[in-house]
Amino acid sequence: MTPKVVVVMPAYNAGRTLRLTYEELPKEAVSLVILVDDGSTDATLEIARDLNLEIFVHNRNYGYGANQKTCYTEALKAGADIVVMVHPDYQYDPTLLPKIIEPIVKGEADLVLGSRLMVGSAVRQGMPWWKFLGNRVLTQLENLAFGLRLAEFHTGYRAFRREVLESVNYAMNSDGFVFDQEIIAQAVAARYRIAEIPVPVRYFPEASSAGFLASVVYGLKILLLLARFVLYGSRLYHSRRLDSLRARYSRFGSGDHRPR
Repeated sequence: MTPKVVVVMPAYNAGRTLRLTYEELPKEAVSLVILVDDGSTDATLEIARDLNLEIFVHNRNYGYGANQKTCYTEALKAGADIVVMVHPDYQYDPTLLPKIIEPIVKGEADLVLGSRLMVGSAVRQGMPWWKFLGNRVLTQLENLAFGLRLAEFHTGYRAFRREVLESVNYAMNSDGFVFDQEIIAQAVAARYRIAEIPVPVRYFPEASSAGFLASVVYGLKILLLLARFVLYGSRLYHSRRLDSLRARYSRFGSGDHRPR
């Protein structure tokens, strides 16, 4: 049986790149495209309507994490078997969608991340050196805390098996950028398998990118998240946010969903 693949696009002022991103999606692999507009002030909504996307609109800008919450909730309501987040700013290659869902379709992974740091030089491809350095340091710390060996955690290109989104308590997560790392921590705590595929780096004026100060704040929030996760794993700290919503997954208990 072919899984229902739903693409979600968390959009904020993505009018310049939305059409290009959508046109490059491999339509034969996608059942539905959902766009959640987070209070855009440009032509994002007009273009989304012209493309005949399934649209949900926030009445103001609530934040990247809040946008994802709506994305995943609506994708699950639509009956998705696999949910793929594709940023409409064209920073991640939409044509790679079949590759990012392949490990899930084959039953080899529950969450797949598109890593910009698996091959080649991200800095030579346009990633600012300070972003690259921060990414590497935080990724190493996350690997230590989560017991994984991934090349990158800080990617917005990711695919989820439906059960992951049904099991983790993403509604309790931050409305900001640290949401991306919180949902990974939840997946690890629930012992889901995580894989990654290489994706190219894209940096250009139209692509959204956090500035230096925002990145520093983001990094500090991740360090706090990792501290809580380690304490949670040591049973020194209880977190409803990290507890699975499904009773059959006990905290760090046995099960088939072990991270790779």
